[in-house]
Amino acid sequence: MIFLVDYNLDGYAVVFLGILAKLGWLELIPIQFVTFKEAGLSMDSSDRVVWNYAQANQMMILTANRNMKGKDSLEQVIRQENTANSFPVVTIGDLDRLDEFSYREQCVDRLIEIVLDMENYMGVGRLFIR
Repeated sequence: MIFLVDYNLDGYAVVFLGILAKLGWLELIPIQFVTFKEAGLSMDSSDRVVWNYAQANQMMILTANRNMKGKDSLEQVIRQENTANSFPVVTIGDLDRLDEFSYREQCVDRLIEIVLDMENYMGVGRLFIR
């Protein structure tokens, strides 16, 4: 499974990978985190561009700051373009708490649950994890 990591979570992607490796998940499940830079997306890419890129490349978006305002907001794009075959957007519920080790582990645990049960999450639009 590939996650497209929103620019504000770049540093945490490395931390998440470390936790996944420490817990042995990377030996069982191929998980990759791709940054906007690696994907060739700019930090100011619209939510619509990010959504379309992720869907075209069969990625889940991992974010903490996309909003519901405007015609190209992530929420609006999901409402307009989401289908039963769309990959979900995973939103970290509390960005400030990612500094807490236990919160980061809870987020990683939830990511694993989503990946393991992916067929049940296709088309749901958005998932908030805490």
